[in-house]
Amino acid sequence: MKRYISDYHIGHPNALRFDARPFSSLDEMHETIISNWNSVVGNGDEVYILGDFAWKNDVGLEVLKKLKGRKYLILGNHDRMNAELEKQFVWVKEMETVKDGENHVVLCHYPIAHWKNADYGYIHLYGHIHTGRDYDPYKEYAEKMKARDLPYECYNVGCMLPYMDYTPRTLKEIVENSKLLVQ
Repeated sequence: MKRYISDYHIGHPNALRFDARPFSSLDEMHETIISNWNSVVGNGDEVYILGDFAWKNDVGLEVLKKLKGRKYLILGNHDRMNAELEKQFVWVKEMETVKDGENHVVLCHYPIAHWKNADYGYIHLYGHIHTGRDYDPYKEYAEKMKARDLPYECYNVGCMLPYMDYTPRTLKEIVENSKLLVQ
């Protein structure tokens, strides 16, 4: 089974404040991430992390070693890889298109206005913008594209979003539950 998540910001104290994350400490956030991950991910599952996994590599490595499944990393602007950390992933790339069932999924840390085959039903998953100043303009643009009768399916998989709840999700869960995002 394939699952997706973004923007954990392991070891990043400011993430607690920026996203109003419901944790009293980084340790509590890390424990929740590990628990939530391992509650849904099996050893044979594939999890695509769409960037900004760890702010601090040593803490990121400690957390990664406790997570089940095969892990893939799409680099984000805060990911600073070293050899030890890179060994924990099947691969590390800037961007990738994967097949998930009948769907083609374009993975990038950053939201893309016109991704590969967007007009032909490819789905785009991204992170980076959290729920900050860029979230609404991108969402508005996506809605305008859909209003033109284009498939234009794109979803933010930031861990802090209510439908993600710090838990890697399947594509089906993301598509069905993304409508629960409270503005």
